[in-house]
Amino acid sequence: MKHYKEFNITSEPFLPEIICGLMWELDITGINEDVNCVKVFANADSTVSVDLISNILDKLVGEKMLFNFSVEENLVEEKNWNEEWEKSVNVIEVTDKLVIKPTFKDYLPKPGQIIITIDPKMSFGTGEHQTTKLVMQFLESSVNLGIKVLDVGSGTGVLAIAAVKLGAESAIAVDNDEWCYNNGSENVRLNEVENVIDVRLGEIKNIPEKDFDIITANIQKNILIDIAEDFKKKLKPGGLLLLSGLLYNDEKDIINKYSTLNFELLEKKILDDWIALKFLLR
Repeated sequence: MKHYKEFNITSEPFLPEIICGLMWELDITGINEDVNCVKVFANADSTVSVDLISNILDKLVGEKMLFNFSVEENLVEEKNWNEEWEKSVNVIEVTDKLVIKPTFKDYLPKPGQIIITIDPKMSFGTGEHQTTKLVMQFLESSVNLGIKVLDVGSGTGVLAIAAVKLGAESAIAVDNDEWCYNNGSENVRLNEVENVIDVRLGEIKNIPEKDFDIITANIQKNILIDIAEDFKKKLKPGGLLLLSGLLYNDEKDIINKYSTLNFELLEKKILDDWIALKFLLR
């Protein structure tokens, strides 16, 4: 019987999307996200170890993104990890109107609901995470017909897809990870919006277009601070900036940074320990 290494990662606060993203850089075969634990699987002969994972997570502690973490290693019998992972992914009713449905789940829509079909694979944005839900709630109340949207760090492309299904004329979804680019492109085709969403591999500095009506970014605090001026250059005056990927204690630093660039905080949403902020560019 073939065996695999299983690493159980817990942390405070629990940052599954960030942890999963870092773990995919290692020689692993799969990841499952439980309620309060990330399970990482690797071949028995893989170089992945508790020490290697801990060294990566120590950097998040150093950046004050994590207060603490633990990593536990087990040796387990072979399973179909992708099948196990699919069992943990659910249909998400983000709002009464917006629903995210994985390709491998059935769902009978209610009248007036907008169904976004996502094949998440290795990208972020399945709708499970609080930050994705918060930004989508902002989009529902902010998108008007005919606007242009830019989604930075687009992952699965779910925010760009939601924007155009809510009435945006067009959207650009950009991510610097090739897995995300490929998965985002696939999801755009699944939702039949490839004629109005342009998925690109790169960063915001690689986007020549400007004067967007709305920019969304569900990314960690340090990056949002680093690229704040890029947002200002790309957003039209009077445009909206929707930010998340933020913990409650990140709020002060984000507001301080963006207020110096003439962004006015319009609204804050909170879900568990996570927040999303809506800014207006004056």
